[in-house]
Amino acid sequence: MTAHAPAPDQPADWIGAASAGLPAAGAGTLVGRVFEPAADGPTPVLVEAGEVYALTPRFATVSDLTEQPDPATAARAAKGAHLGSFAEIHANSQHGRRDPATPWLLAPHDLHAVKAAGVTFAVSMVERVIEERAGGDQEQAAALREQITEQIGGDLRSLRPGSLRAAELKSYLVERGMWSQYLEVGIGPDAEIFSKALPLASVGVGAEIGVLAASNWNNPEPEAVLVVSSDGRIVGATLGNDVNLRDIEGRSALLLPKAKDNNASSATGPLIRLFDAGFTLDDVHAMEVRLTVRGEDGYVLEAASDMSQISRDPESLVAQLIGPHHQYPDGALLFLGTLFAPVDDRGEAGKGFTHQVGDVVEIHSPLIGTLVNRVQLSEECAPWTFGLTDLMRNLAGRGLL
Repeated sequence: MTAHAPAPDQPADWIGAASAGLPAAGAGTLVGRVFEPAADGPTPVLVEAGEVYALTPRFATVSDLTEQPDPATAARAAKGAHLGSFAEIHANSQHGRRDPATPWLLAPHDLHAVKAAGVTFAVSMVERVIEERAGGDQEQAAALREQITEQIGGDLRSLRPGSLRAAELKSYLVERGMWSQYLEVGIGPDAEIFSKALPLASVGVGAEIGVLAASNWNNPEPEAVLVVSSDGRIVGATLGNDVNLRDIEGRSALLLPKAKDNNASSATGPLIRLFDAGFTLDDVHAMEVRLTVRGEDGYVLEAASDMSQISRDPESLVAQLIGPHHQYPDGALLFLGTLFAPVDDRGEAGKGFTHQVGDVVEIHSPLIGTLVNRVQLSEECAPWTFGLTDLMRNLAGRGLL
């Protein structure tokens, strides 16, 4: 694709270099989806040595691929028609600069249920307690945060649900009138697992990601995301942004669906890295997920979420997601939660961090690549119009069903 200067109404180039979208040294078995204009629909793809290849006709959906006994081997064996270089397709994925005649990247999954685990890090749990007690008020939250930190002390990163220290922490907070339902899911036996988005509703790299216009206190949540087959096998991983509207959820935990599931509020990608000899769940356990937020006002926020500090083991979370109690016949994605809880003031003292329209959010792991999105109001993001009926009609028309 020939490079061109943006039209006056087009945004500047913020998606970044294609090399950042791939794991270090381009390693791994990488799969995803592109919108293929010639087919007028989505196509599962394999990315190999910087080139993009269709996985059709062998696999009509990524879900079908991740159901295979060995998805990585199956993907390499199904390598089909060449669709272009990853660099060209990645560059064409940026919202506002897209050439509709050439392919662009979509969220790398399709029929999978998109689920998320909350309060999986001790620090995140304490933030949730603060959030609820403050009722969405940033100034009150700042005061509570200082009080709890001073009174509890110690290093909460090693806290494990069900441990003696976890029970002591819960008792401490209960005695001081700071009991919260977040304590129960943070340090009790049952994890919080909720529905983040419907199948096909997540956006991919280069898309705008949405926050509600009604929210005045919100932030990104950079997370590792597991890909799970219908029989409970963890077959790969990707990156995700579990956007959080802290003021809305802080008013009531019953508003979690309103705070979490909105137009363009779930971003995943850029690709799924399937498990093989060079990439396993142990690598996800040890992974660091880095976050950079760049505002149009020059503001920069950098942070990291260290997966080794997760309080709940990822395998135990998957066991609570899927099993005899609940099935997902097309597989599922599971956001694993984040250590990231921004408290630094962006503007007015005591108001903490919140997004502004135009923020560019980069979520990065050297093992998976970089997911880049630009913040917009959910009401102004491209509406979600391509659903399951559209997908089935498209695949049937292409002779793929």
